[in-house]
Amino acid sequence: MNETLFYLGDWPVATGTAIVTFGLAALALLAVIAVAVARGSRSGSDAALAQAIRATELEQRLAHLMRVQHEATGRVDAMGMALAGRQAEIARAMTERLDSVTHRVGQSMEQSTRHTVDSLRALHERLGIIDSAQQNLTDLTAQVTTLRDVLSNKQSRGAFGQGRMEAIVQDGMPKGAYAFQYTLSTGKRPDCVVFLPDQRPLCIDAKFPLEAITALHAARTETERRFAAQRVRLDVMRHITDIAEKYLIPGETQDTALMFVPSESVYAEIHDGFDDIIQKAYRARIVLVSPSLLMLAIQVMQQILKDARMRDAADQIRAEVLNLGDDLARLRDRVLKLQSHFGQAEEDVRQILISADKIERRAARIDELDFTKAETPALAPEDDGADIPALFPRKLQAGE
Repeated sequence: MNETLFYLGDWPVATGTAIVTFGLAALALLAVIAVAVARGSRSGSDAALAQAIRATELEQRLAHLMRVQHEATGRVDAMGMALAGRQAEIARAMTERLDSVTHRVGQSMEQSTRHTVDSLRALHERLGIIDSAQQNLTDLTAQVTTLRDVLSNKQSRGAFGQGRMEAIVQDGMPKGAYAFQYTLSTGKRPDCVVFLPDQRPLCIDAKFPLEAITALHAARTETERRFAAQRVRLDVMRHITDIAEKYLIPGETQDTALMFVPSESVYAEIHDGFDDIIQKAYRARIVLVSPSLLMLAIQVMQQILKDARMRDAADQIRAEVLNLGDDLARLRDRVLKLQSHFGQAEEDVRQILISADKIERRAARIDELDFTKAETPALAPEDDGADIPALFPRKLQAGE
């Protein structure tokens, strides 16, 4: 045990010492290992504790998260339900609004359609009226064109004036009081004559110089108007002179003649712008007349003829009045006779009524089967006294 195993420097190391040293070293090593193991166990427990704490905290956080998620889910569900309800309300409101708008649009479209149809109908009627008016204007244009063509020709214009004058005279005068194209002692033939009470004809001329008036209307400058006015004076005065020379015959015709102007506008223009012509015509005993004035003159002449016929028939009227008085006296006598007949007839009717009353009373007695003489009414003083015998002298008994 004391055997030296080796030398550690100058210090010898024995076997026992080595064994003891090794044992000590082993013990020391075990102690170190135990300390290390103890330290490792303590650090593992701390780590496990820390891990457990972390796990608990994690579980708590997870639970919190789960609770928050559950709450969020509930809120989301509530929001979803609220949104669904709101969406349903919005959809219902939109449907109602759309129905209301559709109804209003339908009514508006119906009213618009009705108004459009009415407007189109009115437009169609107005178009029909316009077409009719246009047709009338076309016809009037054709008539005016024809009238212009007629008035542009002297012979046609004379026939036009003659026709208007004849229509006015025929409408206002009785037959036999006028004549057309009557021949005078000089061989002249006025367009119309009217026979007045003294049997002297009043001559009427229906021709009129229209070219000068047309030239006056067509004038544009003052010089043209002056020359056209001078031409009007010359033409009208020439025609007035011709009428005075042809149709004013002393002792045969009236002292005045009429010059017929077939246009009211031309007559008014002559009166307004050519007063000197009118005065010269009056001095020449020629009277210019328009259609309306000729109609008035015809009415005056008709009244004159009527008054003349009444003066001529005054004696006949007096005789007829006397005869009428005689007829009236005879009528009075006959009325008096008729009155006496009516009085007699009235008395006869009264007697007939008395008899009718008696018959009515007897019929009542027969209806009541009462034939006693005591109840027979006395005769009226107006009666004729003839008593009517009773039909049954006594009452009828039962079984008879």
